[in-house]
Amino acid sequence: MHANREGRERAISLLYEAESRGADPAELLDDQVVSSEFARDAVRGVERLQEEIDALIAAKSKGWALNRLAAVDRAVLRLGTWELMEHTEASVGVILSEAVELAGQYSTAESKRFVNGLLAAIAAEVRPD
Repeated sequence: MHANREGRERAISLLYEAESRGADPAELLDDQVVSSEFARDAVRGVERLQEEIDALIAAKSKGWALNRLAAVDRAVLRLGTWELMEHTEASVGVILSEAVELAGQYSTAESKRFVNGLLAAIAAEVRPD
């Protein structure tokens, strides 16, 4: 298991919970015990950049409105996009692999292919080298 795997899982659960409850992710984070520094950084980062992240996802998900995606897929995509944008110490391959694995674990087999293709397209734009 990758070192940040548990942090990624926790971040996805927090992002999913915040959206499901209509809550502010940072406030939700402050109300819970979150031992993973990665999860805390990720949730705050996704919240800070959510407009830009959602615009990237929407631009690359041809034919799929963001609100039509399953909530867990949105959480995985938002986390993966944030990582591609700001967590540059992780390689694109690791980020995509972890996102695909988490999509498969928490969503559907179809989500794995969708998440992989979408994040690969986003990676090509935000990490062109």
